[in-house]
Amino acid sequence: MSTVTPRPTPATSTAEDAIIYGAVHLDVSDATRALQFWGGLVGLQTLSRSATEIHLGVEDRELLVLHPGAAGPTPRGHSGLYHLALHLPSEAEFARVLLRIAQAQYPQAPTDHIMHWATYLDDPDGIGLELSFETLDRFSHYGSAGGRPVVVDSAGQLRSPTDHLDLQEVVSHLEDRDLSAPLPGRTRVGHVHLHVADIESSLRFYGERLGFVPNNLEPLFGMTDMGAGGSFPHRIAMNVWQGRGAPQRPAGTAGLRHVELHVRSHAALEQARERLSESGPEAALETAEGLLTSDPSGNRLLLALE
Repeated sequence: MSTVTPRPTPATSTAEDAIIYGAVHLDVSDATRALQFWGGLVGLQTLSRSATEIHLGVEDRELLVLHPGAAGPTPRGHSGLYHLALHLPSEAEFARVLLRIAQAQYPQAPTDHIMHWATYLDDPDGIGLELSFETLDRFSHYGSAGGRPVVVDSAGQLRSPTDHLDLQEVVSHLEDRDLSAPLPGRTRVGHVHLHVADIESSLRFYGERLGFVPNNLEPLFGMTDMGAGGSFPHRIAMNVWQGRGAPQRPAGTAGLRHVELHVRSHAALEQARERLSESGPEAALETAEGLLTSDPSGNRLLLALE
């Protein structure tokens, strides 16, 4: 009798990463509407709530913090968050949330990236979300054909990096039809994709200052991505699709407040502090929560100990 080896969960695939994600903090315009999306539709659980913060996550980790009160939706033409990606721990749980979104007739865009399944949707403020399931066993490496990026799969075949997702295969993994279950434990923020003003300065910052590992540079496509030291190569991505030199969003609009990056040791945190200080004494601010800094495009990051 043959058995299928389970693919690693996001909790195990990050085991070799030097940097992992804590919570992503978002400014949103309306708490009730945001909770209907992030809780009711996506399936995050409310862990705690105050007048100014709503902490969401799964049973074993906080994943998102909402800060209500923004005066308007996230604007186009600015640096900031393209999307945050929640990585699901199994094919069945990915299928469950995809079907829940479909049942609600909420717009989404299922996509096969070969190294992971994905579906994309926006919250009511236009903040991007990707839901993912890692399928790194199907992936070999990135390549180029005719000046366009391609993926070489594990069988050596050239594939589109944005292929059609086989929905029949995805749904076949779901043995029940309980679409009301929340996102399960071991769900993680698996990667973050940012709009930036400049690719080159972003690569230097995330590589030299924070220790991310360059993976795939597509200058004609206007994007790049980086790993965090483990086997999954797509932990942080940057693009200039909102325009080169794009400024940060206007104050008071919805969007990314900051991303928590967690390092494994006090030594690693001190190394990051020293590297950031090379840009000047004001490059990082000590706070009670951790070390607050910004990338060259103004995207804010909070470095803390895992």
